[in-house]
Amino acid sequence: MQEVDWTATELRELAGLEERAKALPADAPRALLSVRLSVLTDETTSPARQELDLRRFALLRGCRVVGVARDLNVSATKVPPWKRPELGDWINNRAPEFDQILFWKLDRFVRRISDLHLMIEWCKDYKKVLAADKDPIDLDSAYGEMMVTMIAGMARIEAANTGVRLESLWKYARTTARWVIGKPVYGYKSLDTSDGKRLVFDDFKVRVLRWVFAMLKRCRSVHKITQILNRAQVPSPHGGTWYSRNLKSILDNPALQGFRTVRPPKSASKDPSRIAYDTDGKPMKIAEAIFNKEEFDQIQDLLKAREKNGTGAKGKVSRFLGVMTCGRCSENLYKHVNKKKRKNGAVKINDALRCASRTKVPCGGPSFPGADSWYGTLTGTVLEELGDYEVVHRQYRRGAENLARVTELQESIKHYIAGLAPGGIYHNSGFATKQAEKTLRAMNTELGSIDPDSTMDQWEYKSTGLTYREHWSKLGMTQMEEDLVRAGIKFVMYEDRVELLIPDDVKKRLVVKEDYFRKQL
Repeated sequence: MQEVDWTATELRELAGLEERAKALPADAPRALLSVRLSVLTDETTSPARQELDLRRFALLRGCRVVGVARDLNVSATKVPPWKRPELGDWINNRAPEFDQILFWKLDRFVRRISDLHLMIEWCKDYKKVLAADKDPIDLDSAYGEMMVTMIAGMARIEAANTGVRLESLWKYARTTARWVIGKPVYGYKSLDTSDGKRLVFDDFKVRVLRWVFAMLKRCRSVHKITQILNRAQVPSPHGGTWYSRNLKSILDNPALQGFRTVRPPKSASKDPSRIAYDTDGKPMKIAEAIFNKEEFDQIQDLLKAREKNGTGAKGKVSRFLGVMTCGRCSENLYKHVNKKKRKNGAVKINDALRCASRTKVPCGGPSFPGADSWYGTLTGTVLEELGDYEVVHRQYRRGAENLARVTELQESIKHYIAGLAPGGIYHNSGFATKQAEKTLRAMNTELGSIDPDSTMDQWEYKSTGLTYREHWSKLGMTQMEEDLVRAGIKFVMYEDRVELLIPDDVKKRLVVKEDYFRKQL
């Protein structure tokens, strides 16, 4: 739990509110308070003040506070409610413990309307109430629901209008040599001129690209080139680390020839960008070329040749990332494939597992030949240890139906007890008395058969009747990878031994939990 600084006055207020809350009935709705803040400044409302306001709000609604989710220094724009450290844990794992989520203002809870919409859908499915203290957001009232619907509707209209404006701007950009919208490909920068923005060389980045071209002609792999760039601390296009995939996406972009390019459709998102053509069917030239056509075609041939030789991305199909780790540095182990053509025309294929930091200090870890054989060793060991475990799914079960039946039975039992007492309608009434006594016994039996826990919302754990051996045999290695990562299982490889590390609570970790939000997105 994140610490909050309280003044002496605030602590007195807190104690007073907690004392007042003790007078609430035991069956009062349970409220979870959500307190969020990106950065604490003199102008912001402190977490303590937010919490005090929310506790007053809970009392006003007749709710008993069962928890406070404090997410400080967390951006509502970047992190949706279900992914925040504390609120996310309540939503994903502790939903049976609360009935309402109370927050201070809408911008303290979400900044993206899509996140609000998804939280509203979750609340409806899980029968929870969402309410704000300082905004008219309250799913427990008709007016509050109307306001939420209006907000969501206006946001959808605005999003649609924004999309139309952007599409119009992109279409215009394809008809002019000026740089109108978007980020230039690596090697160029935009420059304001009297005739609008134009693309010009970024001299340093052009030198980097020319050097990369020279390295490719010297038969250096893309992976090796990125290693050199990282060691030389050359900033990547995104300011971070260079990766083979990022560098290749730059090198296969026709924009390096100075052409206007368009993005491929979503169905072909992995394809390179394409040259845009003007109304006369000619390629649109918008800048001086970094590489001429012959050089650009040569780069594409070199990239394809490296892939055919097994040193490109296609030759590095790594499995069990997050499970198989290096015993020296704990980094992931990747599959490295190398194909060499012999003089007699035969092709020799060597593959091995190598750690991500094998070439870095202080690891310098060993190479493990026969990657597929090691994958087989891992799966065999896991099946031996966990194969007979049952596959268990977690489901959310509401107790409202059983609670309603318990309440109905209790009221009926009171009625019959009163009727059988002296002076009651069933007292000394012959046949009616016997029928009332029979009915009373039946209701007492039914009431006793209802588990008190079943009247409350709770997680229900059900076995599918399958073992993990059968589960993985049916769904394959990819499913096994996901399950092992979720369970926190590690297969640590040393020069002289391997270790399968299984957490003590592995059965609990292996439980399959439905990710509501991932399914909706």
